[in-house]
Amino acid sequence: MTSSTLLAILKLLIIFICAGWISLWILKPTQVWTRVWKHAEQSANNTIFGYYGLNFGVYTFPIIAIAVIGLLFLDLKAGSQRTRSARSSSTVFSNPLVVNSIFGILTSVEILVVFLVIVFLAWTYYARISNDFNKLMQDKSLKLNLWQLKYLRIATRFGLLAEACLALLLLPILRGLSLFRIFGIQFEASVRYHTWIGTAMILFATIHGGSTLFVWGVSHHIQHEIWKWQKTGRIYLAGEIALVIGLVIFVTSLPQIRRRKFEIFYYTHHLYILFLVFFLFHAGDKHFYMVFPGVFLFSLDKLLRIIQSSPKTCIVSARFFPCEALELILPKDPRLKYNPTSVVYMKIPTISHLQWHSFSIISSSKADENIMSVMIKCQGWWTNTLHDLIQTELNKGADKRKGIPVAVEGPYGPASLDFLKHDSVLMVAGGSGITPFLSVLAEIDSTTNKNDFPSKIQLVHVIKRAQDVCLLHSITHLLLNQASQKFHLKLKLFVTQETQLDLGITELLNEFVKVKTMKLDSVSSKYYAAYGLESPVWMAAITGFCSLTFLIFLICFNHTVIPSRKKSKLLKEKTPSWIVDLLLIAAFVVALSCCALIAIVLRWRRLKKGIPPMSQNEIKPFDQSSAEIKSDLEEHEVHFGGRPNFKDILGNFKNETRGSNVGVLVCGPESMKESVAAACQQESECFKLGVKKAKPCFTLHSLNFTL
Repeated sequence: MTSSTLLAILKLLIIFICAGWISLWILKPTQVWTRVWKHAEQSANNTIFGYYGLNFGVYTFPIIAIAVIGLLFLDLKAGSQRTRSARSSSTVFSNPLVVNSIFGILTSVEILVVFLVIVFLAWTYYARISNDFNKLMQDKSLKLNLWQLKYLRIATRFGLLAEACLALLLLPILRGLSLFRIFGIQFEASVRYHTWIGTAMILFATIHGGSTLFVWGVSHHIQHEIWKWQKTGRIYLAGEIALVIGLVIFVTSLPQIRRRKFEIFYYTHHLYILFLVFFLFHAGDKHFYMVFPGVFLFSLDKLLRIIQSSPKTCIVSARFFPCEALELILPKDPRLKYNPTSVVYMKIPTISHLQWHSFSIISSSKADENIMSVMIKCQGWWTNTLHDLIQTELNKGADKRKGIPVAVEGPYGPASLDFLKHDSVLMVAGGSGITPFLSVLAEIDSTTNKNDFPSKIQLVHVIKRAQDVCLLHSITHLLLNQASQKFHLKLKLFVTQETQLDLGITELLNEFVKVKTMKLDSVSSKYYAAYGLESPVWMAAITGFCSLTFLIFLICFNHTVIPSRKKSKLLKEKTPSWIVDLLLIAAFVVALSCCALIAIVLRWRRLKKGIPPMSQNEIKPFDQSSAEIKSDLEEHEVHFGGRPNFKDILGNFKNETRGSNVGVLVCGPESMKESVAAACQQESECFKLGVKKAKPCFTLHSLNFTL
């Protein structure tokens, strides 16, 4: 069986399971499903699995199965080589349809999915509330009048909408076990889906909680109800605590706080553990199985990431640039391969034991087997502290410098290079948004088959100051030696806040592309090279094992702790619901612990089999020459004192290439991305009515380098 056939089978299997899981959510509010499900739970209680096994198998396991199959799909896809092809029929769906400052850049697929989610939420609410109004039953303890009773039911059903959002909330922020990578969406891009869903969840939860408190208040029951910790059923106090925690997380994640006080945002976001625990106590285990897939995968993903990053590596060399930027060189295992535009997450214990920051890799794993480089622009407290730390080492004598320990998580990158399968590519970067493109150009330069990549590339780099041109240091040789390159590269540089009209690209490179290189001692045996993530096959196996282990321990704990139905009838006493919830947590903790042991064994097995801790001699030497550039670079353009007109740039590039398959990669501030997206809409002729498909078409790929 060929790899393409296996890929097609796995893809169909994913679609089939996903369609089934969505169908469950659509049928869940109906009376037909309620009757069928009640009968199924009663039947399951007479088996070893119980209702909890049935809920896990029906509501939770399908998403876990998609994650397992998706990992196998990505592993198989990575091994299959694809050549550049004609414009895909899906281009029309992936290109921007709506571009504005409020919603940002939205494709037709995103708009369609958002519309379907809104329709689903409306359907769920309508089905639930109409059935509630037909069967209104008075609460004996509250004794509400009719309008209060109806309003309480309205408030209750908003809680179900919050539950539906919570079921999706954690899926977009998975990294190693990411479901979105199956659809070609990277973590940095899917974070905004997490933001949208989280905002909707907090809105529904606030209406749910606030309206319930309002009804209690007008009926003079608030002092009695607000402190209730019921033995069975929904625990009110737990729901109130969960709502307060959710509001704290939401407020501290607002852009005004996240951008100015990142530490507050980062630390308060870890309250999600308490939020989930109190949500479980409030909603009960039956409702929790609906949201458990995201919790399960996120917890396992987090655990595997912690284990992967625990063997610390070190910074073996660093470069200082005039524009307050750093290039850090880390040792890596030669077997570690990654695609361009990949990112790594770094934690430097000397600065903080808790903070992780993401950075784009600027090197190619094909060209550099033993090292991995990242570029850092010093613009905040953490990066400035790192700059000072390395500067302190630089001021020491060469024999006294020590390697700076660093924990590395990742790299995470695209599953394929389909975004480069174009005849020509236009790259647009704003400031440090150039970093993902440095790895793309390094990858293209190191490839042996020039047919795999575009033959014509134009790089538009927008910077504030002329000294920021030093960010192009790693591709200077590509700009200088056009005749010997496998592809044609043209640079258009825009310096927006300076008006030195007498400087050309040659003068700029001579003036600012001069760096200080510092080598550090890395001989210590406690440091290791970066090994990267486990293989997708192993991660799929661990995920499957974790789900099976959880189910086994869940059954064992319930049969051991919870009395049988016959005994509970004799005792005339029900088991408190919070005990059942604790058993679910206990089974999950045991399953994660078992998986942690397996992951640790796999990790240290790789370290023993891999290369030994890297010494300074094993790192490839760097060119520290500061010789002036004397080449004639008239083809490249430099513009001072203004912003680029992207409509003109795309129009000129369209005329130069005369092709129908043009890729546009953009990375930078959101305002710049929106301008480029709008220009792509205006200049793409292939989507206009009455125009032949051979006409030029711009396919936009928006890259993120910050969260």
